[in-house]
Amino acid sequence: MVQASDPYVKAVLSQNGNPVQGHAIFQINCAGCHGLEADGRVGPSLQGVSKRKSPYGLIHQVISGETPPMPKFQPSPREMADLLSYLETL
Repeated sequence: MVQASDPYVKAVLSQNGNPVQGHAIFQINCAGCHGLEADGRVGPSLQGVSKRKSPYGLIHQVISGETPPMPKFQPSPREMADLLSYLETL
């Protein structure tokens, strides 16, 4: 599990993400499995995901690759902050 002391996590959480940019990142990297509206296809629905998982849990889920078939994804801290801000709108 990612830790609050992890430099990547600190870099992500220190930024205010842009949900519009996060939506674009989602469309390119995530929508193929999670659906254009994040309502699930191959991957589960992400509607309300920020109510079920903490920012740490979401970061871990995205970067770990521990839940196949979801690939390991290594967005920059800026991109991850944007993606988190988009997920919070679902």
